[in-house]
Amino acid sequence: MAEAGAGPLDGVRVLDFSLVMSGPHCTRMLVDLGADVVKVEPPDGDLTRFFRPRAGSIALYHAQQNCGKRNLSADLRRPEAVELLLRLVERVDVLVENFRPGVMDRLGLGYAAASARNPRLVYASISGFGQRGSSAGRRAYADIIHAEMGMTEMLERGDGQQDNPFNHADTYTGLECLAGVLAALLQRERTGRGQHVDVAMAETLLAVNEWASRELAGGAEDPYSPAGGRATPVLTTADGRRVVVTGNLVTRGVFESWCACMGRPELLDDPRFASAEARLENRAALVAELQEWAAGLDGPEALERALEPSRLATGVVRSVEEAGAGTWARERGAVVEVDDRSGGRLRLPNSPWRFSDATTGVRGVPAYRGEHNREVLEELLGMDAGEVGALEAAGVLSSRLPGSG
Repeated sequence: MAEAGAGPLDGVRVLDFSLVMSGPHCTRMLVDLGADVVKVEPPDGDLTRFFRPRAGSIALYHAQQNCGKRNLSADLRRPEAVELLLRLVERVDVLVENFRPGVMDRLGLGYAAASARNPRLVYASISGFGQRGSSAGRRAYADIIHAEMGMTEMLERGDGQQDNPFNHADTYTGLECLAGVLAALLQRERTGRGQHVDVAMAETLLAVNEWASRELAGGAEDPYSPAGGRATPVLTTADGRRVVVTGNLVTRGVFESWCACMGRPELLDDPRFASAEARLENRAALVAELQEWAAGLDGPEALERALEPSRLATGVVRSVEEAGAGTWARERGAVVEVDDRSGGRLRLPNSPWRFSDATTGVRGVPAYRGEHNREVLEELLGMDAGEVGALEAAGVLSSRLPGSG
């Protein structure tokens, strides 16, 4: 957990209307940088609240993306809730949402309405295909974007598999949105004006694909395409540990380095491996030669030492659990413990920055839905307990706290 102290974004207030992953990841990073983030959640709750596994009543997936945010739960179908939130807009610096284009406008909370109440507002919208254009209204989830933007095809081309447990399009888009928000806040310091930041998941996935330029130039036909990561060998040492070694075996220079480290200069003259084309065609045989050599080494450390002259990097194949319990993670503080709200602790990955003159990292605890209705409205709008209670009684605001049924 971050120690008490000012973060780089100390004093910045954020209204977070986003749900599930892309927006919540962006705003969780804003929390870790010191911003005061208020998550605005509908009465039926963010879908991720119902994910498993759980720690007590807290879904671990939800906790990872929302830890440290305050929570206000309002029924956006009610005009009173919309006006209440527009009043909050007047008091914040940033608004983040990830609805389909047009939804926030129909609710009365779109950029035009919000910026009219607060011209300094940085309003960030995440969507599948952007706010305008013929695809703007399409539903978009990470796996859909992976398919549409070439990732699924590249994986299939590489190893015949398309299964991928990671929501790359969501995570990367959240980080690109974070960059846009920070840039807009900096520009506001010069201009005094906020602006609308439009971030598309589809465009993000193209931008973060380091091989996109090759693919756009027809690289799908290139036999040395890195699709699927098939260029990287995974070897097993004598102790049974599996080790990844960086570098494409078939390329000039890397192959020669392997031969030198293994003490196998005769492989340089083997017709099966005499050229890059031959090595590609006989890659399985080449990997078998490497594996036979690696099997004679005691463990990953011995393999790393043997490859040191070639400067080929190695990495042990670990589970996330093993990685989080290791020496590096402990020394770095890469995993932190957080109160699970039921007498126990849960472990979350920390944010990756270490500032020399600011405090960053996981803050606070995962909030219950509507837990901070009164606190937020009293603090930011000066409302009293009676006013907030009346809104709760009318169903404009709601909450689900432990023991509330």
